[in-house]
Amino acid sequence: MADSGAIRAGIGGWTFAPWRGTFYPDCLRQKDELNYASRQLQTIEINGTYYGTQKPDTFAKWAADVPEEFVFCVKGNRFVTNRKVLTDGAESMERFLGSGITDLGKHLGPILWQFAPTKKFDPADFGAFLEMLPKSRDGIALRHALEVRHESFCCPEFVALAASHDAAIVCADHLTYPEIADVTAPFVYARLQKGQDDIPTAYSSQDLDLWAERTQVWSAGSAPKGLSYGDPDRQPEARPRDVFVYFIHEGKVRAPQAAEALQARCASN
Repeated sequence: MADSGAIRAGIGGWTFAPWRGTFYPDCLRQKDELNYASRQLQTIEINGTYYGTQKPDTFAKWAADVPEEFVFCVKGNRFVTNRKVLTDGAESMERFLGSGITDLGKHLGPILWQFAPTKKFDPADFGAFLEMLPKSRDGIALRHALEVRHESFCCPEFVALAASHDAAIVCADHLTYPEIADVTAPFVYARLQKGQDDIPTAYSSQDLDLWAERTQVWSAGSAPKGLSYGDPDRQPEARPRDVFVYFIHEGKVRAPQAAEALQARCASN
């Protein structure tokens, strides 16, 4: 068994006009942007799936355009998670899961389920939602990550519930939303959202050094110090874990450079 899991750093989406000339070469055709981005970075969140339904041919086309080891995260459709009662989204979940995400094949990474900042933790409601999440689809294993954004989730009960379903709690580095860094799955998912466009790498060198260190601790199977935990007394099982880190700051102009800088730090250690 490897001593550490794979570390992948990436961005949200790949179609963004301000990246043309700052990340993408001036001469690059827009239709070639995914091909280029996937050769500079190791993972990308597909955000369009949150807003609308894609087609199987689209997923297959994306999969054919990226390198062998590249991985997409797919953001779950908002009609699943934006519910007062989460199980009311069962039909929307089935529509999303059947839209062709498994056509990504080996390039399919975690599914990100993002909840509204107003959504509070209700053990029965969330327990029922987690029961709905399938472990596999079309012969492909599915991994699920939960981005919760209300302080009520900062509690041992939520941590235990997520862990019982091998669902990752997203560690969010955000100015407003809570940071819940508990490791609850065989992989770790972080979204770093405090970047600034007036910094060439979005995060300062010192902050990138810190996040690289935390990322390596996660990949080696431990929990980093200095983060906020819903259950500070709980220790995750010591085992190598794949780690997915995405830079999703407000302006996001420098997000690609941030991901590249983190990748370089992790590769050099």
